[in-house]
Amino acid sequence: MTDSPRVVRVSGPLVEVRCDVAVAVGDLLGLGPQRIPGEVVAISDGRLTVQAYEYTGGLKPGDSARPQGFPLSASLGPGLLGGVFDGLLRPLTEAGTWLRAGGYAQRAMGSWQFKPTTKAGDTVTAGAVLGVVIGTGSVEHRVLVPPGAGGAVESVAAAGSYPADADIATVGGVPVSLTTSWPVRKARPYRNRCDDTAPLNTGQRVVDLLFPVALGSTAGVPGGFGTGKTVLLQQLAKWCDADVIVYVGCGERGNEMAEIVADMLELVDPRTGGRLADRSVIIANTSNMPMMAREASIYTGVTVAEYYRDMGYDVVVIADSTSRWAEALREFASRMGELPAEEGYPATLATELAAFYERAGFVDTLGGRPGSVTVVGAVSPSGGDMSEPVTVHTERFVRCRWTLDRDLAYSRHYPAVSWSASFSRDADTLGAAHAVAGDVDWAARRGRVLALLNESDRLAALTELVGVTALADSERIELLGGRLLREAVLQQNALVANDAHCSPEKTAALVDAALAVIDACHNVVAAGVPAELVEETDFGPLIRARDDAGPSDTALAAERRDEMVTRLQQLR
Repeated sequence: MTDSPRVVRVSGPLVEVRCDVAVAVGDLLGLGPQRIPGEVVAISDGRLTVQAYEYTGGLKPGDSARPQGFPLSASLGPGLLGGVFDGLLRPLTEAGTWLRAGGYAQRAMGSWQFKPTTKAGDTVTAGAVLGVVIGTGSVEHRVLVPPGAGGAVESVAAAGSYPADADIATVGGVPVSLTTSWPVRKARPYRNRCDDTAPLNTGQRVVDLLFPVALGSTAGVPGGFGTGKTVLLQQLAKWCDADVIVYVGCGERGNEMAEIVADMLELVDPRTGGRLADRSVIIANTSNMPMMAREASIYTGVTVAEYYRDMGYDVVVIADSTSRWAEALREFASRMGELPAEEGYPATLATELAAFYERAGFVDTLGGRPGSVTVVGAVSPSGGDMSEPVTVHTERFVRCRWTLDRDLAYSRHYPAVSWSASFSRDADTLGAAHAVAGDVDWAARRGRVLALLNESDRLAALTELVGVTALADSERIELLGGRLLREAVLQQNALVANDAHCSPEKTAALVDAALAVIDACHNVVAAGVPAELVEETDFGPLIRARDDAGPSDTALAAERRDEMVTRLQQLR
């Protein structure tokens, strides 16, 4: 008779278990009397190496270890939208309290109003909609045929209230519940990736204009302390045009997460007039919560996103920050005795990052509906060192990089996205998409703005050596043009209602107005007006247009453009 599995050593989140029963790598165990969840990461000579997802204080050698027979999984169903959860998708409902040990990925079940959209005798495939759940948030919650199932609908529940774990239909002999479970480290299946490209409008001009991201694409946001990463990501969560937002607070400070939660609960959703929280899922694994649950939190977040993607929605996952997640990997690798690679990170860091970002995509779901998961990950390099491993490897796997510049942030230019150190690999395809949508000038507008900014930066560096008076008049206007673009277009005030977010139409209007004024400046200088006189002109009306015009107002920018062009022509 074999002995039951027992704990033999505890070293922080690393636990060794003697086990003579069949257990696979990746399976969950319940450790000790509290059944602390832990995942098997290695097996050798009848001993299991387990990473615990909770505080292991009180766990001791000799305690029991109960194999669960399944990997770390998320409980997916109604009740996610508007909720705040820990890294294992357990609800955080009482501020200032710790979760009770054990419980795995359980959530409060409750009862939900189900309304069928199919009937017995229908033939359905995997991913087809069996019905909807009413009252789950501002987006419709669709109950789908699970992956791998399909066939004739043998039975379906009538409209009414049912517990979340109740079976509401049987399809091809497979019972279907309102709630399903899915392994967080395994991507949910889909038919194929789509070739179509559409922009994700973030509401932030510097991003949408210069470094756009496509639906189903990926973006990294590296930046040192104080450069505004969290504020920029909060703005994306509030204003991007995704259907569902999954915000993963991964190792961040508790006060920042509390602010995010408070904002989500108070902010009015411009789409529905209700709460923004009603289409958001917040996963909070702050710096004072279990370290290994932080490592699992980003996989939990992207699993939730894929769940809503399969319903046919566009979902954005915001991970703040992947550096704290990588630090959890490093700490656990050290306890495992793995040979450290760059800066102590495990050699598998690049593989782990790739596995996370590759779960983004714009796809045809199993049910035939288009859906997307867009992943935006913040990177917090120590000391602002952009050559550290997490930043470098992230750049390899993302389609866009929005680098936050310390000098811009310290000069109070927000968002502090550097136009010289950022890039977008989606820009060319999105230029074609904008042209198809009717904005044929988008690519040319973007190209000219980037050229003016780069030339302005070159001249600014030169003036530090020789002074502005040594420049030709045309070069001084180029320098002025860069300043106008920065102040009238790229800067954005998150605290001003008119400027917190910006529609693509307003962005185009502001850019066109600034470029027209810059052209007028060149014209009057070419006509013999000294550059110094042009520089002394009050450009305030143009600069203030971004604050004075509403988020979708384009007329005011045109009025300010005409006003400034007239004023400049009077200098002749």
